[in-house]
Amino acid sequence: MNKKPNMNMKGGRPKAKKGTLKRVLKFLFKYYKPLLCVVIVCLVISALVNSISSIFTQQFLTLITEGLEIYEANGTANAASVALEAVYPKIVKLVILLMCIYLTGLICNFTWTRIMAKVTQGTLNNMRREMFSKMQTLPIKYFDTHPHGDIMSHYTNDIDTLRQLISQSIPSLISSGIVLLSLICIMLYFSVQLFCVVVVGACLMVFMTRTIGGRSAKYFIRQQKSLGNEEGYIEEMMNGQKVVKVFCHEDACKEDFDKINDQLFHDAREANKFANILGPILGNIGNLLYVLVVFVGGALLLSGNVTNPISGKLLDVTIVATFLNMTRQFCMNVNQASQHVNSIAMALAGASRIFDLLDEEPEQDEGYVTLVNAAYDKAGNLIETKERTNLWAWKHPHKDGTLTYKLLEGDVRMTDVDFGYVPEKTVLHDITLYAEPGQKVAFVGSTGAGKTTITNLINRFYDIADGKVRYDGININKIKKADLRRSLGVVLQDTNLFTGTVMENIRYGRLDATDEEVYVAAQLANAHDFITRLPDGYNTMLTGNGANLSQGQRQLISIARAAVADPPVMILDEATSSIDTRTEALVSQGMDGLMYGRTVFVIAHRLSTVRNSDVIMVLEKGRIIERGSHDKLISEKGKYYQLYTGAFELE
Repeated sequence: MNKKPNMNMKGGRPKAKKGTLKRVLKFLFKYYKPLLCVVIVCLVISALVNSISSIFTQQFLTLITEGLEIYEANGTANAASVALEAVYPKIVKLVILLMCIYLTGLICNFTWTRIMAKVTQGTLNNMRREMFSKMQTLPIKYFDTHPHGDIMSHYTNDIDTLRQLISQSIPSLISSGIVLLSLICIMLYFSVQLFCVVVVGACLMVFMTRTIGGRSAKYFIRQQKSLGNEEGYIEEMMNGQKVVKVFCHEDACKEDFDKINDQLFHDAREANKFANILGPILGNIGNLLYVLVVFVGGALLLSGNVTNPISGKLLDVTIVATFLNMTRQFCMNVNQASQHVNSIAMALAGASRIFDLLDEEPEQDEGYVTLVNAAYDKAGNLIETKERTNLWAWKHPHKDGTLTYKLLEGDVRMTDVDFGYVPEKTVLHDITLYAEPGQKVAFVGSTGAGKTTITNLINRFYDIADGKVRYDGININKIKKADLRRSLGVVLQDTNLFTGTVMENIRYGRLDATDEEVYVAAQLANAHDFITRLPDGYNTMLTGNGANLSQGQRQLISIARAAVADPPVMILDEATSSIDTRTEALVSQGMDGLMYGRTVFVIAHRLSTVRNSDVIMVLEKGRIIERGSHDKLISEKGKYYQLYTGAFELE
């Protein structure tokens, strides 16, 4: 399996980085600042509407008490009518006012929920776009060291946790926070004594939330990481399903999956176990607090005149009854806020993983030499032109402000090159070689000798540790990577076809290629005949990396893709290894046409494919131990001779 991605660890456990929530909020306001301001205003109004109902409760109770007092004091037959006439207009005004307030709250609730639907999906859309854009800037090394399934998990699981955070958790926390703050103010206005009772219960709730919620959050973070690991393993097994079946490793794979799946089960179980018990515990604390407020409120009423030192209000039954309602509302909002603690922890863990991707160092490109279409003027000098001329030149700006143009010929030279994928282990030692324009250079050697590594350095997928690599006399570090790679055509052993038609897959080599140029490239690669026999010819849809084609057919399309790019330098990394002998003969004819007039680097285990190379280089343990033509190396009877005659076999 690929190397696991780097995690922010403490005590061996993944955790969200500090400042992650701040970055999420900054990302939100980056795109939707005006809408979010409207949402915050609506949330504040909605929260105040919820809390202000307590004041109306007390006023309703006061009016009812007033009516009862009038009824008892009147003592006549129409006492009820007198009492009702005295308080009814006030009750109607209060009801109308309360209805208007609740209608305002309803409008605000409708407004912010509609806006947040747009903000949430828009934010996720923007984040996925930024993640994908950033992924295109990352070096090959990143994808070599991170499981692809785990990277995919950023776009699915981690993004989904952010959806819950943005659409539910953050608005609920803001709303609950405002409600709690306003309730505290109202409680202090009504009765400091009863508020002190609520504070005791609130402290107990906070303690339980920190204790139980903290443990739950820890496991939610671990669950998110385990989920990524499982997706990475599944993706790996899907890609290697044929290998699994060939070697009858189904049972072993199931055992490995069970271990990973059990770890996910354990983390998810623990996370949800603590999350599920937190709600009932806080609910029961709220019930106990409710009873305690009843007891203390009753005791204060029986003790005589109790006055609030802040407002000077005398404690009465209406205040105690209102306080009970506020206590219930207070506990409900604390409980609601605590329920979002775990989802916030999980979302921040996912967001932290997303930001880790966004914070990855992009592929460095200090180059300033570019590749341009060129033509000769009347004086015979190279000039830049906007039209495609099939003539290319390196545009080289100099410090004095002048520009020079160097014809792209395909002259590649390495001098004293050392390289290691990691600093402590060098895999190429003192590599010196040159490939003149039009030469075919072949690399031969055992697996791990460094053949593919050399071609990776020419592409600048990796940068050398020491030495020089020059392209048409220009240090490749001075050439912009995009322009450098545009001048190279690569055909790999492992073909990669994309969902689309055969035509689109070949045109991937050069997006502005015409249909006729695609046909010519396919004919050059000897792919035209089999393509025309497909159900829809060039318009046949390919899916699943070309699963409806044979391995050889996929390789032919890959070769045609390189042909349509028409680069001056070709790199063929085991390009015919997946093709049968008969097809190889056909491809070789096309390859000869493809390679004509180009500088070609060939990596091959089939020595029959490199016999006609101008130079054959034999590598062993990262060093060039022999070089020369086929006849020269055979006459020297060295390592190549042993390989060719079968005295020694490639590993």
